[in-house]
Formats: sequence, C-alpha cells, structure tokens
Amino acid sequence: MEKLRIVFMGTPEFAVGILDTIIKNNYDVVGVITAADKPAGRGQKIKYSAVKEYALEHNLTLLQPTNLKDESFLEELKALNANLQIVVAFRMLPEVVWKMPKLGTFNLHASLLPNYRGAAPINWAIINGDTKTGVTTFFIDDKIDTGAMILSSETAIGTDENAGQLHDRLMLLGSGTVLETLELIENGNISTTIQKENPEIKTAYKLNKDNCKIDWTKSAIEIYNLIRGLNPYPSAWCFFKDKEEEWNVKIHEAKIILESHNYNVGNLICTKKEMKIAVENGFIQVLSLQFPGKKKMNTAELLNGMAFSEDAKVY
Repeated sequence: MEKLRIVFMGTPEFAVGILDTIIKNNYDVVGVITAADKPAGRGQKIKYSAVKEYALEHNLTLLQPTNLKDESFLEELKALNANLQIVVAFRMLPEVVWKMPKLGTFNLHASLLPNYRGAAPINWAIINGDTKTGVTTFFIDDKIDTGAMILSSETAIGTDENAGQLHDRLMLLGSGTVLETLELIENGNISTTIQKENPEIKTAYKLNKDNCKIDWTKSAIEIYNLIRGLNPYPSAWCFFKDKEEEWNVKIHEAKIILESHNYNVGNLICTKKEMKIAVENGFIQVLSLQFPGKKKMNTAELLNGMAFSEDAKVY
C-alpha cells in the first residue's frame, strides 16, 4: 500500500466539502492550490476563495499562482513532493502540472460523464429537465473533462429541487466518491473506463446573461426548470415593463400553474399578494424576486409597496 501525499486544487464552496472530507479521513494533504485573491462587490474588497479560507483555518500549505506554467510555481509544486493531485472545480491544468505526480491527477466532476462536461453541470442538468445526475472521478488529460473515468455515483433530481440544493447533495455524494477513489489508488486496485463520444452528449455551457434570460414563449415546465436551475445563483432574469418604466428583474423562486386562459404570453397578473405571468400552457407564479438595487424579497412583500397596471408585461 502506497502512502498518499496529496496536493488538492479547488476554489469554490463545493471543493471545500471534498477537501474537508479528505482531511477528516486522515489523508496527508501536503499542499493546496487555489485561485489568486481578487476584488469583489461594490467596495472592491479583496475576497479570498472558499478553499483559501479553509486552508488558512487548517494551517495547510497554500499556493495561489496566477500562471500555472510559471517556473517558480512549478518549482514550489515539485518541492511539495506529492504523488497524487486531486482537482475539484479549479481550472484547466497544463500538461506539466497534471503529469507531475507519480500516481497522476484526478478530477471530481459534478455530472455523470461524458454528459455535462464544462463549467456549470449542476445548473444544466436541472435546466434541461433531467431526472438523474451524479458525480464522476476521472484522470485528467489534455482536454476538458474527457479523461479516463474511475468511479461514478448516481442520484435522482427532485422535481422541485433547485441548483443550490442539488449542489449540496452532490458535494456529499462527491466526498464519498473521492474517498472510494483514494482507497482504490492507495491499494493499487485502480481500473478506468474510457469515455465514449456520441452525438447525444449534453454540454454544461458557461452561464452568461443570454442563457440565463427567461424566454416567456417557452412552455411552463421549461421556464420553471430554468428558474430552479439558476437558483440561488446566478438567477434567471427578464424585463418587467409597466407604462413607461422598465426593470431588469431576477426571479428566484416560482411554481407552475397548468391551465388554459385567454391572456397574452407575458401578461403580468397581480393581486395584493400574488403575481402570475401568463405562458402558453398556463402561468408561472412568482414566489420570490429581486428588483434592481433592492434585496431579494417574496412577492407579497414586493406587492405591499409596489402596484402594477393591467398593461404590465414581462419579456
């Protein structure tokens, strides 16, 4: 049995859950690599990554390279004398980095590969209305999320589950899958499966303003899936228009009402406490939303201080 000396690479909260599990199971993490600090928010205060916060709390050796091919970084990485690297939600590695350790570099990805290679696998599985997803460990190669698979674990997606809830469940599932992968590597029992290419493979495109905008001409279920697939972050959005005013509004939570009606698609129908938006095969009832410059609020709170005319619409 080979004693593992691990370098862990990751940035967001999802990676912290995995790192914490590795540490709590007494593996030797000789170094942690995370993103460089960057200013965030209105005050442009320097913000540490979630992984950096964790590494500092647990006195782990920390490196924050801006350039992964930089000679001084490569020397520091080599000096850690790791025999295995684990990557969770980090960035693409140059060959000189992923080939460095004797036992290789494996990645945990939050999908059942080969589906949803890319930046936002959790969001897209929900947006596309999938009923199952999972996590996969695989050895890194020179492309994104295409390497030989080690283990995968599957889970059902709840019909009303949002991206935040699924994120937390996949973090737990991923922690267990990484531990199993470590045991296989430690005991020399590793076997891999090559990913098969096929035209049906779904992609986890990077989320941007365009693909997060709600298209109200789509079916109620497609709109609902987009809203929950982008909740809590980065949020589905659209324009609200009433008379001469227009707002860019984030919709955080909603539910579907399937029924026939005579409204035009995009009509906004409000009572004192409820807000519905007409779609082709029913309504999207908005439960919580966020107007520009305001905090997220539930619909009743918003309607308490804001009234809309009968001509109000969304697009």
